Amino acid sequence: MVSLIKRVVRSDLWVDGVFEERLSREPDIEVVKFSIRGPAQFARSALSAAHVYHISAAKDELPREWFASAELLSMCPNLLCVSAGGAGYDTVDVAACTAAGVAVVNQSGGNAVSVAEHTLGLMLGVSRRMLEGDRRMRREVGYAREDVMGHELAGKTVGLVGIGNIGSRVAVLARAFGMQVVAVDPMLTPAEIERRGARPVSWDHLLAQSDVVSLHCPRDASTLKMMNAKTFAAMKPGAIFISTARGGIHDEAALVQALQSGHLAGAGLDVWDQEPPPLDHPLLAMDNVYATFHVAGVTHEARRNVAAIAAEQIVTVLAGQRPPRLINPEVWPTFEQRWAGMLG
Repeated sequence: MVSLIKRVVRSDLWVDGVFEERLSREPDIEVVKFSIRGPAQFARSALSAAHVYHISAAKDELPREWFASAELLSMCPNLLCVSAGGAGYDTVDVAACTAAGVAVVNQSGGNAVSVAEHTLGLMLGVSRRMLEGDRRMRREVGYAREDVMGHELAGKTVGLVGIGNIGSRVAVLARAFGMQVVAVDPMLTPAEIERRGARPVSWDHLLAQSDVVSLHCPRDASTLKMMNAKTFAAMKPGAIFISTARGGIHDEAALVQALQSGHLAGAGLDVWDQEPPPLDHPLLAMDNVYATFHVAGVTHEARRNVAAIAAEQIVTVLAGQRPPRLINPEVWPTFEQRWAGMLG
């Protein structure tokens, strides 16, 4: 009996080689790659025959026409699964996928160690004013070391907004630096937050008492502009704001005002409304802002982990089995029916 070929389609944006190496070991899986700058007709043809679309999670790198939108899904009758190439899935309309009977998976946890390390790096850089010191050394002499004197992290309180795969690892690292860790997470019970290494507190308490507020929550309708003029004003005077989550969760204009007024001491930002931000962005002009280009999870180790997890989940889904990182679990009964009719 000849097995039906199961098609996995992805763009030519960079993916660690372990992804295709793993899928190549499955004799009935074929990977098709299209160029985001190539003929659109080739991409549409490939996607129209796809069973899995492995999509980049980078919203400002993938052209919008290749987002997993309702319009694109309508052209993909065989599509069973959209696999986001990271923990985030900003390029995927999950509701549209669910309506179409398409499972959505992400690769949460694959880059957690890298993002947690980057978070601590931002905290250290801002708290110890490392970036300011580096810049001044490169452009002037004769200033006093005390002009760039910072603060220790030891003894300070870090408030984690979200304590999932990444937040729980940040908690471990923060405690190693002698920090007190508090957290809010509406998805978890107080007992589970404690088990993950933080003291559960209210939102108001976290803002008012934390020396560092660090975001580790998803971007969705409930979190957009969650950090705004009101919430920045509620933060402890002299506190530091850190985000390695997603652009849009914090209001960039409000953050500028909070920093310019002196209410906040500094910020460490890996995520932006537009990535990369324009060179004339006011936050980039501030010496007390440590800015990086959504690279917290971009390490050799993290990219390899994410690619390996993605490949394994795709193999699982194409075998008709429930994957461990299913974003829309309510789709599963419909998915099973579609899979049975198509590949079963």
